[in-house]
Order: sequence, then structure tokens, then C-alpha cells
Amino acid sequence: MRAITYDRFGGSDVLQLTDQPEPKVSSDSVLVRVRAASVNPVDWKIRAGYLDQIIDTEFPAIPGWDVAGVVERPGLDTPELAAGDEVYGYVRKDWLHGGTFAELVSAPVRTLARKPASLSFEEAAAVPLAGLTAYQTIERVGVRDGQTVLVHAAAGGVGQFAVQILRARGARVIGTASARNHEHLRGLGAEPVEYGDGLAERVRALAPQGVDVVLDYGSDDLVPTTRAVLADGGTVASIVDTAARDELGGHYVWVRPSTADLDALTALIDGGAVKVDVAQVFDLADAAAAHDLVAEGHVRGKVVVRV
Repeated sequence: MRAITYDRFGGSDVLQLTDQPEPKVSSDSVLVRVRAASVNPVDWKIRAGYLDQIIDTEFPAIPGWDVAGVVERPGLDTPELAAGDEVYGYVRKDWLHGGTFAELVSAPVRTLARKPASLSFEEAAAVPLAGLTAYQTIERVGVRDGQTVLVHAAAGGVGQFAVQILRARGARVIGTASARNHEHLRGLGAEPVEYGDGLAERVRALAPQGVDVVLDYGSDDLVPTTRAVLADGGTVASIVDTAARDELGGHYVWVRPSTADLDALTALIDGGAVKVDVAQVFDLADAAAAHDLVAEGHVRGKVVVRV
């Protein structure tokens, strides 16, 4: 099968289109014919070796955790899925080797769910990691109807999902973003505020009593800003800064595969509450360019690779 692989850590130039053996399928996994995969910031960080201290890598490694495709062959004990089922998922395994940037991937059923009927494969591939990250941070802090939530990096891949999920739950959302993304955030139902000096004052102007929850998907000054804007009894969760837990008494969240959570996202998507923003689609052979675009950090929406 065709696959993108790398045999050492490094820049995007280590990514090569190669021919690899078809992956083995364990008893609780299914073989998925990949139609699309997406690129997340963690993908280029893994490729560069930044996560080597916490995740083992077996070379040659195939990158990618997000996938959308069709079940080619079920494992020995996978009653949840059958050949021909359209699925999507966050196929994170215990070590790095057989990722989703390939024509076929062996995926544990715990990492998959049925694809939202309203989405194309390219759109569906853009959901799992970012959508689950947003959903699980919101679940962790228990956002309720009527609460006011400050979302840092609200126009990013995770932030856009969070804004929409929060609005579906009846929360008021204040979102930090650069000025060029303010109109987009308004369209999602958030009240945008500019990054930088004076952020706490701008948030307080919108929420004089403070905010109930801070969700951090990318902030340079989480601790002082949170202390300045969080109401008494409020809480904070971050996916990028352990200080949310260690200094602020909140939560640090590392996303996990979950069929149930993917099903919840599917219901929101097919119900029209959550839209998916795909910025650009690359062919598999151009995976290095897709990695570079995400690594630049200025793209709004998800970058997808079509297989």
C-alpha cells in the first residue's frame, strides 16, 4: 500500500511516499480503507521528535491520528462494525508506527465511530482530534447553560469546535483571536476580543462579574489573565499549560480516543449545531507541504490530506 513514512526525526523533508506492507488487524480492530486524514499540530511535533520522551516510535513510522474512511475488513471480534461501514476516528495507539497517512490503517474499534452522514470524508477527517479535544475539555469542567466561558485561541482548530459546542449548551462565549478572525467568530456565536496587552480589561468590560470558565487552547499569559478574569468559584482547563492544574487548581487535559464522545460530536454535527471548517486539502504525496502549512500556525480551519 502507499503510505507516507519517515525513518528518523526531523523536518518535513523526512516525509516520503513509500510502499508498505498491509497492516495486521488484531481481534479488536478493523482494517480501514482511508479516504482522508487530517494534520494537527501534534503531528509535526511528533515528526520532529518533541514527544520522544513520552511515546515510543518504531521506524519507519506512518504519521497521522485522524482518519475518515470505509471498513475494509473487520477483526475477529468487532461486532460494532462491519465491512462497508463509513467511519471516522482518532486512531491514537500506544506507540507510533502505523498511522493514518496511508491507504489502509488498522484501527482499534475504541478509536472509531460511524461517520457523520452530513459530512464528506474530507470534512469528517478534520473532526476527531480537534473535536474530541474541545468536547472533552468542556466535559471535564462541566459547562452549564447560562455560564460565561472565555475561550483562548477561539479561531483555531480546537477553539472553533469549542465555541460551537458551548453555544449548543447555552453558554455565552468570549473568544480571544486576532482581529482578522473576529467576524468569523461572531458568525460562530462568540464575542471576540483581541489578544495582547489589556486582554483582561477587555474581557472584564464584556463580563464585569468575571467569567465562570476559562478554556485554554493557546495562551501566552494564562495564569495572570485567568486570575484577573475568573469569577469566584470558577474553573479553568488547558490543553497546553499544566499551570492550569498546578497553579490555578483547574485541569490539564490530554485528549483520549472515545467512541461515545465521537458519537456525541456526530449528533451535534448532523443536527446542525457544529460546522466543520476545512482550510485546504492536499494529496497524499504532498503531505510534507500539509505539515509545513500547519507548522506555520496561521491557518484557520483544518488541513486535510486526501488518500
